[in-house]
Amino acid sequence: MKPIYLDHNATTPIIDEVAEAMIPFLKGHFGNPSSSHYYGVQTKKAITEARKQVANLLGCQPDEIIFTSGGTESNNYAIRGVAESYRHKGKHIITSQIEHPAVKNVCKYLERHGFELTYLPVDSFGRVLMDELEKSIRQETVLITIMHANNEVGTIQPIAEISRIARQHQIIFHSDAAQSAGKIPTLVDELGIDLLSMAGHKLYAPKGVGALYLRRGLQIQPFMIGADHESGRRAGTENVLEIVGLGKACEIAARDLVINQRYARQLRDRLWEGLKKKLPEIQLNGHPEQRLPNTLSVSFPGIDANSLLDELTDIAASPGAACHTDVAEPSAVLVAMNVPLEHALGTIRFSTGKLNAPKQIDRAAKLITQAARRLRPEKLDSIPPVVQKRSDVKLTRFTHGLGCACKLRPQNLEQVLTSLPAVVHPDVLVGTATADDAAVYRINEQQALVQTVDFFTPIVDEPYHFGAISAANSLSDIYAMGASPIFALNIVGFPEKRLPLEVLTEILQGASDKAGEAGIPIIGGHTVEDSEPKFGLAVTGLIDPQKIITNSGAQPGDALILTKPIGLGLITTGIKRGLVDDFTRQLAIQTMSRLNREAAEEMVKGEVHACTDVTGFGLLGHLKEMTTASQTDATIFWPQIPVLQQARDLAAAGIAPGGTIANIDYLRAYVEWSPNISEIDRILVCDAQTSGGLIIAVPDAEKNDLIARLHQRGVVEARIIGKITGKGSGKITVTSSA
Repeated sequence: MKPIYLDHNATTPIIDEVAEAMIPFLKGHFGNPSSSHYYGVQTKKAITEARKQVANLLGCQPDEIIFTSGGTESNNYAIRGVAESYRHKGKHIITSQIEHPAVKNVCKYLERHGFELTYLPVDSFGRVLMDELEKSIRQETVLITIMHANNEVGTIQPIAEISRIARQHQIIFHSDAAQSAGKIPTLVDELGIDLLSMAGHKLYAPKGVGALYLRRGLQIQPFMIGADHESGRRAGTENVLEIVGLGKACEIAARDLVINQRYARQLRDRLWEGLKKKLPEIQLNGHPEQRLPNTLSVSFPGIDANSLLDELTDIAASPGAACHTDVAEPSAVLVAMNVPLEHALGTIRFSTGKLNAPKQIDRAAKLITQAARRLRPEKLDSIPPVVQKRSDVKLTRFTHGLGCACKLRPQNLEQVLTSLPAVVHPDVLVGTATADDAAVYRINEQQALVQTVDFFTPIVDEPYHFGAISAANSLSDIYAMGASPIFALNIVGFPEKRLPLEVLTEILQGASDKAGEAGIPIIGGHTVEDSEPKFGLAVTGLIDPQKIITNSGAQPGDALILTKPIGLGLITTGIKRGLVDDFTRQLAIQTMSRLNREAAEEMVKGEVHACTDVTGFGLLGHLKEMTTASQTDATIFWPQIPVLQQARDLAAAGIAPGGTIANIDYLRAYVEWSPNISEIDRILVCDAQTSGGLIIAVPDAEKNDLIARLHQRGVVEARIIGKITGKGSGKITVTSSA
């Protein structure tokens, strides 16, 4: 059975009537609308009819409709078009703090190019403060752009009132109606707007098509330059198939608007009442009345929204807007509405649609209630938890972070550590000063203890493999210092109200087997109840105090060697989303499960100056720790870095974990990129790894011998990836040539 779809604000399915209207243009009517022969005439007529259908929904003339590739292009066309065409009159634009990124980021772009922006605050319901609008208007204000209805909470803005103010001051007014078109009336004359954007996939038409309403007489610079398509206003051969679909969807929306409004509101309110009855602590976000009839934004206090959605495998919904769900931060919309942080982080948007049935809504309310109770058992002790069956368990569903990618952002961790007093003790040989991942304490002149601890959330679905990978990751810190592990302790966070205890048994068995491979016992540990599974080891090792390898000893001229391929963060994110083939999944598991023992044993046979392992901060993040601690600069040769094959495809598809994006942001000030290093390459080299390889700095004369020894020991992916170029402040250059 497919999940219940309650995410219609993200996108809608193409309904049968729309699909049937499109089929002739998929199979037979293929002509170019600019051609004058029979085939071109058929498609030209279809576009003309679609333009009338869209115009009818908006209550305007057909010649005021410009077809685009979607809401984002329509917003860009409107906002940038007005800005470029009227900048001689002024360079001030007014928008709101709760706009969709398709508007907000266009405004940010213009701000970087000389325009002044005012971002209006909103009230606790998400409505623009009208007195602030009045106060913000200047003589040089050329545009007001305010969304018709918010995509996250559904609040409808007082567009007609804003329009009246704009006209009084002779200011052009644009509204993003991507969420409202087809759900509530969007008659442009009643709203009083000059430009309106809409997106086909929000009203049961296909993705990749939209429209811009441009009031007659208003001249703006075209966004697309080329031939004279769309009466010279939008170059590019028309997407006939999808334009036909958009036209039909608009015809249906206009025909059924009242019925659809009523039905959507009934389903929305039915879901809210079902949830509120069983979960009285939940809160509604958005205006109680002036709100889209299908939109329900609900805060579950004390519950992480992503954790709740991971529980809801039979429901499709979003923690805020689907366009930007990968960032584990409170929604900017909810922040602007002053929603308390505890509520904001626990907010889910449910949006109903015409294909939902009442029985689905009732089932959804039941499933959501059960899941919320599992996550907050301390407030509902009288209600027995519903524990998953072992056969149903896929661990990555029970967490929104993945392995080392869920660690604190590097800049935040640095801020915390630098605020703490420095450790000064004669027997502490390695502390926090060098950002090494293990501490070293001298016992006597011949022995020192090496201590590390690491734990994280599931990186794979199988409990056994999760335990093994976590153990290998923890042991890596010991190996990176040239030490030998002697024993370990378990560290466990486990949601016993969500998962059967046999899952924990399998996690511990995987870790035990990996520790056995390393030749050490796990002799105890500590366990706490948690909302999501977490596991790791505290590992103790031994080393000769004279042979400690830290990340602070790299010297000019050293070669840099990497022992495992990168791309694990991308691939594990792809695994969670079901986008990775089985061969790549198994390869990633094998790579993460492999101990760095052999690499470390070969490393210490020769002269080595520095070493660190590659985990959550990515290859460049951990190399930056080495170069900073060593007071050196480095150059990395991108083509020589080993990369797991499917990782590039996932990066190109935008499947990057939040930790990887945080690494890129953090490293901007420290890394110089050659111009021919693509954005995809930058994502890969900053990708947050879990149980990655070692970065080893060795004298240039030693590099080939070490590579040969590593390959003989089975570390076949080991590569020379760069060099330490000289003394410096820790800068890294990434180049495409050696």
